[in-house]
Parts: sequence; C-alpha cells; structure tokens
Amino acid sequence: MLDRDRCRALDAEDPLREFRREFVLPEGVVYLVGNSLGALPRGTSERVRRAVEDEWGTQLVGGWNSAGWYDQPLTVGDRLAPLIGAGPGQVVAGNTTSIAVFQAVSAALRLRPDRKVIVSDARNFPTDHYMVQGLARLLGGYEVRDVAEGRFDDAAVVLLSEVDYRTGARYDVPSITAQVQAAGALMVWDVCHSVGALEVDVSAADFAVGCTYKYLNAGPGAPAFIYVNPRHHATAENVLSGWYGHAEPFAFEADFRRAEGIRRFAVSTPHVLSFAALDAALDVWERVPMAQVRAKSVALTSLFIDLIGDALELASPREAAERGSQVSFRHPDGYPIMRALIDRGVHGDFRAPDILRFGFAPLYLRYVDVHDAATTLLEVLDKELWRDEKYAQRLAVT
Repeated sequence: MLDRDRCRALDAEDPLREFRREFVLPEGVVYLVGNSLGALPRGTSERVRRAVEDEWGTQLVGGWNSAGWYDQPLTVGDRLAPLIGAGPGQVVAGNTTSIAVFQAVSAALRLRPDRKVIVSDARNFPTDHYMVQGLARLLGGYEVRDVAEGRFDDAAVVLLSEVDYRTGARYDVPSITAQVQAAGALMVWDVCHSVGALEVDVSAADFAVGCTYKYLNAGPGAPAFIYVNPRHHATAENVLSGWYGHAEPFAFEADFRRAEGIRRFAVSTPHVLSFAALDAALDVWERVPMAQVRAKSVALTSLFIDLIGDALELASPREAAERGSQVSFRHPDGYPIMRALIDRGVHGDFRAPDILRFGFAPLYLRYVDVHDAATTLLEVLDKELWRDEKYAQRLAVT
C-alpha cells in the first residue's frame, strides 16, 4: 500500500500532471465528483466573456453568421466525435441527454416497426429508464423489458449505459453491441459516465448519447450530444421535428422537410453561451491522450480501493477492467458519512439508498489527493464524526 511520500513521487512522474494547472480548484478541496460535474477549465471564463462581450455585445444578431453560432451543433459535434470513436458528420450537439435518449430510442423503434420490445436497464440512471417508459406509454403496445432477463431475440432496441452511475460497473461495449445486433435489435449506448474518462468507441453501435458536464468539464447544464451511425443517416427519423432539423431552416416553409445527414437530429436553437463553455473545454480535450487518462484512472481508483480496505463495503467491481473511473461503497448511513466528509474538504456524493460515490478525473486529480481523501474518510468512520445531527439533514441535491 502506497504511503503519502510515494504518492507525491508518482505525481512528479505523472505524464498528465501539467493538465491540473488548466483547471480552477479551490484551496483545501479534494474533488471526487468529476462524474457529476467536472471542475472549471481556466479558459472557460475568457471564452464565455468573448461570447458575451465581443460576439453578442458587438455583433448582435449578426453573430449567428459572423461568430458561427448557427453551425455550433455541427462544428462542436465534430469536435466531440473523436472522444467516442466517431467521425466527422456523425455527432450533433445540443439539448439534453433526456431529449437525446428520446430521439435515439424513438428513431430506433421506427427502424424496427415489426418488434414491440424495448430492453433497458432498471438500474440505469433514472432519466434513461423514465424516458423509455414514457415513450412506451406514448406509442402504446410496447413492452419495456429489463436487460437482466438477457433476451434480445424479439427486441427492437436495447438502451444501456456503458458505466453504471451508482456502482461504476462497466459493460463490454463491443461484445454487447455485437450480441444485440446479431439478434436483430438496434443498440443505443449512453456514455455520460464514460466519455472523458475512458477510451470510448461506440462506432459499431446504432446510436449513442452523452452529456458534457461530467468528465468533459463543460459546465452545469452544458449541451448533450447524439451519435447516429452513418448507415442510418438516410433512413432514421428524428421525431422531434424542430426547425433546426429542417433541410432549409430559413426557407420558413409551412411543412417539415428533413435535413440530410446528422443535421436531421438537430432540434432547436443552440444555447450559445453554453456552447462557448463547451468549446473552451474541448480546447483542453483535443490535447489529451486518452490511453494515459485511462491508465491513470485505473491507478487512482485501485489506490483508493486499497486504502479504504474493509472499512466500507465495496459496491464497485474490484477488477479494474470491469469499472469506469468511479469507486462506490455501501453503508446504511452513507448520507451523513458523505456530509461529514465534505465538511472536511473531501467532496464525493451520495446516491440513494446507500451509495457513497467517488468520481476520479485524472486530468486534475493527484495520487496525493487520493491518499488524503482516503485518510480523511477513514477518520470520519473511525471517530464516527458523521453521527453529528447536522449531517442527517438532507439537502435538495445529494
């Protein structure tokens, strides 16, 4: 088990160590919530200032042309594409993950009209499962089946998250994609908890969706994205036929006419200021070697698991290949424990009913941070500091 001095030595040898300087990190805080909201890149404030003052402030409505606002869903989509193994013209950015899930699953159902089963994961992040349930009710006649049953033979579409948001358990994307498609179903992956932390490759899938405010550091409420495999570009339909998906939006025609290619999955006017923050974050990510990110993620998460030992029940897979960049533990009093930990400068989060969740963002997290976080958590447990009554009071966001 590594001591603090050895952790400092590893930090000095870390090939990603220079990236830490590119993020704003409050003094005295160990931030282990990169899987929920990434830290602020230093370039973001200036990029958003430019969008507000130099673009909106001086170009006014002309910014839609001169500042490139109109094409943001496509240009930013192309910048995101390499992070999920996709190519140019295959990803469009905008809206939210919930909307992207609705778009992807509904498009897949239309491509398999003879099948009436949607396979989802009952343990998935609730919005995914909720959107599928709502879509099934809207259309009528559809069954929503839990993936735990292991049957795809009559499924129209299978929706899964590459990394489980509670436990960090990771699906084998290539293997499951091949299995689903061999059964005649279409595969939709949610990569919200893996993009920016793993070498993601959904190029063989039919559709994929993801967000940009977690490991990609684009800020709260940042745009989501949707990937559509090129083999479906001519036939897949976006049921949310907003004006941005029209073949000629500024023709202002009375009837909807679908755009060609990935643009048909655009929906509405982009949130320009949020796109500015995402653009700034991608300035960092375009220089990041993802193989090094994954290697460091494995090392950091493994170190944390080793340091905590048997003090808490491990909810994440112990085998590194089977988990994302996240470590979760179970405890019936997980909420007050996490509150006490945050009070002492170590930030994780809690997921009902009993999960203490820690996300490891390799670009700005150090080995010594992991050592200090584990030491503090062990102290909270050993001294039962979490029993203070103030920690039992639930906040709106846990």
